[in-house]
Amino acid sequence: MSGVVRTEPLRGEPPLRVPGDAFSVVVLLQGYAEPEGVGDAVRADGSVTLVLPQAWGPASGHREPPPEVYEAKTALEEAARGPILVDTAGPWAREALLGALAGQGVAPGDVTLVVGTHGHSDHIGNLGLFPAAALLVSHDFCLPGGRYLPHGLAEEQPLRLGPGLEVWATPGHGGQRDVSVVVAGTALGTVMVVGDVFERDGDEDSWRALSEDPVSQEHSRKRVLATADVVVPGHGAPFRVIREASAPETEGLGNSRPDLVIGDKEPTVHR
Repeated sequence: MSGVVRTEPLRGEPPLRVPGDAFSVVVLLQGYAEPEGVGDAVRADGSVTLVLPQAWGPASGHREPPPEVYEAKTALEEAARGPILVDTAGPWAREALLGALAGQGVAPGDVTLVVGTHGHSDHIGNLGLFPAAALLVSHDFCLPGGRYLPHGLAEEQPLRLGPGLEVWATPGHGGQRDVSVVVAGTALGTVMVVGDVFERDGDEDSWRALSEDPVSQEHSRKRVLATADVVVPGHGAPFRVIREASAPETEGLGNSRPDLVIGDKEPTVHR
């Protein structure tokens, strides 16, 4: 496979809404990571994204408690009938998160599923705001009250939550149990909310130093760039992924375009 992968920022400030056929995606809070200027200190917080089923509205938010289930597939599909929150930022962002949800007509009690992409404090610091939601934090899935259900998530076996909505195993940044949420069928194509698989657009110079497993993360990054039309990274603005076919090499001249990636290597990203 040959080609160029180019990225460009997605214009607009949070809340940034991408409508979809079955699910819409709303980037509620944009993550950041900024040096403090003293030693190696960094001030950071994770992005927060809301996934809304097309059939859900504030008037339908208060419903009867779901039936008790003991099988993960059914429980996940049931949980995906309401608002889904992907990451919750750090506890210092509590009021900002509540305000952003309210701006979408969503109360904490309306949220039926919270997905934590990985277990770092700036990504799951507000789980306590959602005691009525099912939780999928990394690979741990539990129903309200602490009933944990096995599910079989693996890189070769994503979890299907609804039409065009899946959770993928994307290991690397925080170890082997990181996950990403994939929403297909939006107005911008396939949106992937990836936690810190991508810290930000243009993080090629820094992501390895923050990774617990760079080999696995490199593989996860390839999968994201091969699938997503829009990426919501952990600590920066959403960005588009634009794939361009490479021109055939001129015989005898070799590869005169250094920005082209030939073969199975990680795509080179150009902005």
